[in-house]
Amino acid sequence: MVHHPFKAPCRRLWRISGLVPAMLLFASASQAQTIFQSGPEQVPLLELYTSQGCSSCPPADQWLSRLKEDPGLWKNIVPLAFHVDYWDYIGWQDPFAQPEFGQRQRHIAEQGGTRAVYTPGMMLNGKDWRGWTRGDVPQRYPGETGTLTMSLDGQQLVIHYAPAEPLANNLQVYVALLGFDVKSEVTAGENTGRELRSDFIVLKMVQMPLLRDDKTYSASLPALQPDHPMPRLAIAAWVADRSALAPLQAVGGWLESPAPVAAAGGM
Repeated sequence: MVHHPFKAPCRRLWRISGLVPAMLLFASASQAQTIFQSGPEQVPLLELYTSQGCSSCPPADQWLSRLKEDPGLWKNIVPLAFHVDYWDYIGWQDPFAQPEFGQRQRHIAEQGGTRAVYTPGMMLNGKDWRGWTRGDVPQRYPGETGTLTMSLDGQQLVIHYAPAEPLANNLQVYVALLGFDVKSEVTAGENTGRELRSDFIVLKMVQMPLLRDDKTYSASLPALQPDHPMPRLAIAAWVADRSALAPLQAVGGWLESPAPVAAAGGM
């Protein structure tokens, strides 16, 4: 059953079980520069809006998790899982839900990307997409929109975007830290008694304007850090016009650490 929100939720924190006792560091000062680059053809951004409190969401979560093994991951598609909080009132507070994620979904609807705000909701480049129910996997778009480069050097993240054609100086970049291989024991709500497995979880997301320098656009920001232990991490970035949420280009990749550090426990 597709879930549509109708009541404002309350929030509180719940413990997640099944996390490995280590946290992969996003970056350290000793690490060499890491570069992620998209290429000129448009890489589609796939957004799943989901909730641990929604009994209809696990099939979509499982489909998204299979993309970890897809050979086109990061090259042909950049997936994200936004956990929304508008189902928390049913009885289970999703520990990864953030109010701004539901607000982003509502903004997409206001811009005509979807007719309804619901879970599980899949958006492909800002438009409602249900190909996942047929087992389809989006591929890189044929048109060129420009090259997006993300460089991680120590604790600093630098973004460069070289569009395929001149654009107005009103671009914005979004950067998201993603968590993987998370197991959650659900003890209330529609998924009571189930162990849910989640990937591509948006743990943090920031946005900032891109500054124009001749034919390129750039931004610099501190590297994002996870607030809680995560078995595995990745990073994603995408560029969009400030007046629209549909991305022009996206890029992403795995984050690795040669020396995991011990963590005290989960959330």
